[in-house]
Amino acid sequence: MTLFNNPKWLNEFEYNYQTVDEVPQSVFDSINKDLDKITGDNPLVTVLIAAWNEEINILRCIGSLSKTKCDFPIEIIVVNNNSKDRTQDTIDKLHITGLFELKQGCGPARGFGQEQAKGKYVLLADADCFYPPHWVAEMTKVIQKPNVVCIYGRYSFISEPKFPRWKLFVLEKLKDVIAEFRQLNRPYFNAYGLSMGYVRELGLKVGFIETSFWGDDGQLCLGLMKYGKVKQVRSNKARVWTGPRTLQRDGSLDKAFAVRLKKEFNRFFKNFNSKLPDDAVHESKAKL
Repeated sequence: MTLFNNPKWLNEFEYNYQTVDEVPQSVFDSINKDLDKITGDNPLVTVLIAAWNEEINILRCIGSLSKTKCDFPIEIIVVNNNSKDRTQDTIDKLHITGLFELKQGCGPARGFGQEQAKGKYVLLADADCFYPPHWVAEMTKVIQKPNVVCIYGRYSFISEPKFPRWKLFVLEKLKDVIAEFRQLNRPYFNAYGLSMGYVRELGLKVGFIETSFWGDDGQLCLGLMKYGKVKQVRSNKARVWTGPRTLQRDGSLDKAFAVRLKKEFNRFFKNFNSKLPDDAVHESKAKL
């Protein structure tokens, strides 16, 4: 996590193209060359991504994942969730496993993907995020610990005009502190599909929700808790980077900050309650 600037390693994956037709074949060739080094027929880990209208974003995401550094083979599955743009064309040009799910929603897309996954462990990733080289290794290190069934990592926002890095840094520090409180009794509120992992065998037992509402990741984590522990991956080597799209919905960073502070203050004492109805996950979960 940086205070004043975005990490330099992100620059390699900017890919300032508007459509897949603008992407030179050399870009695909370079990414595929790296993918061939890290993927295998008997993967320990499956990286699973649901993509809806992510024609260029998925190229950036896979580009970053192609630089993965780990000592075991992985596979990467991208599920095209009925995209209306040319996401499928981008997927077809990459050396990954491409699937198609007609039913709209991350739950159905991720559910179909985990059924086809070969890895013992599944790591969920988002199509509009960037993944550092050690993300897979650091996440896998924790999910392999005894009695751990689900993990989640931390993330940071990429600065843009009107969203300076130092203000985002403050927000992220607050977010990390809140995550520690949530971890006490409600770790499923911290489980976001942009950086989350679980034991595939148990994920198949619990299953993803089949509706399209937001919160399928937290619901899965909640269901997994009856089988073992949920752990947080605190290593900055596993910190994922994403654009400030969710913050921009509030109009400005200051307003986004105020909205999130108010929500978390109202929920603060609930974090110490021992129980919460299962169907409250999607209603209470707030992405900071």
